[in-house]
Amino acid sequence: MKKRNQYLKVVEWSEEDQCFVGRVPGLALGGIHGKNESVVYQKLGALVDEWITIYEEDGAPLPAATVGKKYSGRFNIRLGESLHERLAIESMKGKESLNSYCVKVLKDGVGF
Repeated sequence: MKKRNQYLKVVEWSEEDQCFVGRVPGLALGGIHGKNESVVYQKLGALVDEWITIYEEDGAPLPAATVGKKYSGRFNIRLGESLHERLAIESMKGKESLNSYCVKVLKDGVGF
């Protein structure tokens, strides 16, 4: 696999910018903007190549690959005592676990 193919490339429409915005999370800072989704994606490939070259020239290790990354389904979050209390109370009202309630809230809020 080519090094460039080890990194997730995301192209999304931005209402705010009224164009497509491409980024490479975990590797490149900034992104690519453009009116044509395919062109933005192609330019992302070139951006990845440039960043890989920069890392190699600096003798720095490349960041971990983001394509094919496995997720455990768990992460810890620090949210403060008052928010923790509010979430716990809301979960009790709904007669569900705090974990189930938070998953539901995150899914609804993110739109998945």
